Amino acid sequence: MKRFWLWAPLAGFVIFFGVVAFGLIRPDNRQIASQMVGKPLPAFDLPAGAPGRTGFSSKDLQGEGPRLLNVFASWCVPCIAEAPVLMQLKNQGVTIDAIAIRDRPEDVATFLARNGDPYDKIGSDTASRVQLAMGSSGVPETFVIDAKGVIRHQHIGDIRPEDVPEILAQLEKAR
Repeated sequence: MKRFWLWAPLAGFVIFFGVVAFGLIRPDNRQIASQMVGKPLPAFDLPAGAPGRTGFSSKDLQGEGPRLLNVFASWCVPCIAEAPVLMQLKNQGVTIDAIAIRDRPEDVATFLARNGDPYDKIGSDTASRVQLAMGSSGVPETFVIDAKGVIRHQHIGDIRPEDVPEILAQLEKAR
């Protein structure tokens, strides 16, 4: 009986570690949705995100919709993977605007030259203030914005070909 009590703390630790590890490996909810879905887009007025472009503000998104607002960066590897899918959406008539996060306009221009330019407007958010105000936690993320400037859907991560039907359905739903 004494041996059991000697090993009991170790057994308890192993059980505790197993429960914690299982929760980390298989969490109940893998999505961290923005609390801004269903709310108006925060007001912003950003400088141009690439040379030869004009600035971009939240007012640009009102009255025209629905449209996508893509949060990306030239240094983001998943953003490169997402670029062909965004070009496909643009070719299907989807209007896509963007906010470049913690980036330089010349780097954004190089990114667009290499990977295609699906964007109507691009703003530069060097301090990530707009990104955080929108409830975005990383890049890439894409938001469906309706004609009133309300966030209707958030897609976390890169848009892959298998995500296109859902994105198109969310755009249609936002009409």
